[in-house]
Amino acid sequence: MINGKQRTFGNVRPVALVTGSAKRVGRVIAQHLADCGYRIAVHANTSMDEAIRFVECLREQGTEASAFHADLTSEASIKDMVDMVHFYFGRIDVLVNSASVFFPTPLDELTSDDVYSLFQVNTFSVLSCSRFVAQRMQEQSTGGAIVNIADWSVERPAKGFSAYIASKGALVTLTKSLAVDLAAANPAIRVNAVLPGQVLLPEGSGETKRQAAIDATLVKRLGEPDDVAQAVQFLVESPFVTGVCLPVDGGRTVFSGQFDDASVH
Repeated sequence: MINGKQRTFGNVRPVALVTGSAKRVGRVIAQHLADCGYRIAVHANTSMDEAIRFVECLREQGTEASAFHADLTSEASIKDMVDMVHFYFGRIDVLVNSASVFFPTPLDELTSDDVYSLFQVNTFSVLSCSRFVAQRMQEQSTGGAIVNIADWSVERPAKGFSAYIASKGALVTLTKSLAVDLAAANPAIRVNAVLPGQVLLPEGSGETKRQAAIDATLVKRLGEPDDVAQAVQFLVESPFVTGVCLPVDGGRTVFSGQFDDASVH
């Protein structure tokens, strides 16, 4: 939505494909874009029941939407999904690479299968989705916008998550490289990334963990999935912004954990 008005190309509303949008942060991003006037392609793999129910909710709200299945570990499955989305809607204007896998990877327990699993979904699938969607965007005079969801921890890694953080850190370089390559094909294609801080606490987190997450920010509050969704909208709809990796972490990346008094230095 720009200046309170829904985006259209002629009389056609733009289409947003959001991977991993059946639940959690991906669903919030998809809902936010729907509220802004986008038609929504909901992607899921093992959560198709949730995806179908979400589509029903979107349609009840007046949003044109449909659910699409893809196994993001399969390049052929990704290509089929992109082709089906384009066939159904006739265009793809936005791709949000939100799908992700996450689990601890202590070095003394790390296996090659762990590394492969993390990179397959968190990195390789982003490249494949972006590549196939960009082929469609290149055909459009309006181009399109791709937003990757990385992680704030690529700037300040936490212990015990080296493989996960590496898989997300690769998205920073990939985002910038795709921005260059795709602009050469069509200057109206832009690629950016959001680096979210902690916006969803793990299930079973107690008050101590919750307060620690709050104390680690400058704004002294927990992040919300909608904070990420608003950042995605900004990157989607700002035509002079590309190749940017935007932290959305309440200042956690730059905050040392204490406020230093400059007078003592």
